[in-house]
Amino acid sequence: MHETAANPMPLLTPNQHEQLLANSRQRDRDHVPVVKFFNPIGIGTCLATELDADSDMPFGLVQLNDVPELGSFSLEELSSLRLPFGMHIERDIFFTGAFPISAYADAAGKPAASQPRSASFPARCGPGTGRGHDAFPPLAKTRALSRYVA
Repeated sequence: MHETAANPMPLLTPNQHEQLLANSRQRDRDHVPVVKFFNPIGIGTCLATELDADSDMPFGLVQLNDVPELGSFSLEELSSLRLPFGMHIERDIFFTGAFPISAYADAAGKPAASQPRSASFPARCGPGTGRGHDAFPPLAKTRALSRYVA
């Protein structure tokens, strides 16, 4: 009755898997995220830039609550999570990384007072905003990107 349901969507495509492995062989770089995972019914977003060749542990930016963190997380755990209503953690099929992971970390970690209200982290997500609980701000409007955008 309490079986763990398999995630119907593969978390990584073969191309994403290969790109993550290639990025992990160049650890001294500030990679652009390859894939985004999200909780379709609540908070929780992960951007992955690298994948350890010996495990299922990608490295990237993880936002589970208020504070985003750079670190590793388990694909096995993500794929085995069973959410309410039979939902699972999903891969954002429309995501294309546009900036290095440091830009996403800078934008997500800036205090709201240091950014314009339209780009502030807490004000751009959550109930009543029409953006769900996906906590990463729209990067095109954040000051953190000024050094990445020509």
